[in-house]
Amino acid sequence: MINNIAKFIDDCEQNLSQKFKEVNEIALFNQKKVLEAFRKNNISQRHFIPTTGYGYDDEGRLALSKIFSEIFHTENAIVSPLIASGTAALSAALFGILRPEDYLYSISGKPYDTLSEVISGTSNGSLKDFKINYLETDIKIENENIDFDYKEIEKNLKKHFIKLVFIGRSRGYEWREAVSLKLIENAVKFIKSISPETIIMVDNCYGEFVETKEPSDCGVDLIVGSLNKNPGGGLAPTGGYIAGKDNLIKLVAGRITAPSIGMEVGSYAFGYTQILQGLFMAPHVVSGAIKSALLFGEVFEKLGYETLPKKNCQDFDMIRSIKLNDEKLLIDFCKTVQKFSPIDSNLSPEPWDMPGYSDKVIMAAGTFIQGASIELSADAPVREPYIVHIQGALTYEHAKIVIEEILKNLI
Repeated sequence: MINNIAKFIDDCEQNLSQKFKEVNEIALFNQKKVLEAFRKNNISQRHFIPTTGYGYDDEGRLALSKIFSEIFHTENAIVSPLIASGTAALSAALFGILRPEDYLYSISGKPYDTLSEVISGTSNGSLKDFKINYLETDIKIENENIDFDYKEIEKNLKKHFIKLVFIGRSRGYEWREAVSLKLIENAVKFIKSISPETIIMVDNCYGEFVETKEPSDCGVDLIVGSLNKNPGGGLAPTGGYIAGKDNLIKLVAGRITAPSIGMEVGSYAFGYTQILQGLFMAPHVVSGAIKSALLFGEVFEKLGYETLPKKNCQDFDMIRSIKLNDEKLLIDFCKTVQKFSPIDSNLSPEPWDMPGYSDKVIMAAGTFIQGASIELSADAPVREPYIVHIQGALTYEHAKIVIEEILKNLI
């Protein structure tokens, strides 16, 4: 029984003081890296200017690509508000690189629902419709520790020429830890030792600026993400990115526009101020989101609920999962998040048949940018054991307020 909610939360914060210090150190490292990329590319007012039509010599678009390449240490990058989501960016990358009869191989298990439709949907223009072969191997979980199934990976690499290996860094709605960069680095070395020509691509969503390195620092050929998440800093109104080796980026560019054009065109009539400012703010915003996730975890673990990542484990993405074991509690949790959101606080979310998902899904997200997962949101498939997934928070203080309100309802 909690006698004083405010004191209970303060005690949880004290327990997290060392963790918070580590998160702040990572944020400082990443802020220096981002700042240096801006300085090196001489970003100025001219890079904010809107363009129309074809967008030839669009300085904002060109500068964004250079900055992302600098931050992620890649040869080239595509950063565009014309990419609607992370799934759209991943789809463009896969369709840009793969050809009929090629093999795509996910070594991190089944991708999340909407990407699975891109890969193997029936008669919807998916990769399957273009005769691209698909294999997948589940993540191994032993004593709650995860790793790649190297025995199965070696077997498939030797049986087929795998054109592209896919790794999802985050975990969607799965009850397991996210994939660390150390695990990704080990997998890259293993795959390249058997099949050096295989391309390795990582879905980097929810992982940017969580550690001091990115997958591209670990030998990965291509990384993909959404500006609605970490690198948008809560300010980017839309967009996605693909960063990696120059020859691969050029193939993807041909998919986003046309093979004869690539990224020589692309205008944006609203200008790039919010995207650039959001990127600059991203290390700080991500650190706040991670601290928010840590506080959710500490509070609910002390109340006896099972959470992921577990206490004293490092966060490898910004998502916190809580096993609530009760349908009503799950729905009430999401309703409270919505009620204490800055936007649409008057709405009350209900489970619904969301396209691309096999179960009803409830989503709470009162966000300035529609669907921006870097803003505080909570969602869950409504199925046993009723696990809620919390992500984001533009400010740590907002998350703390929401936790206090959830505890009031819970008690």
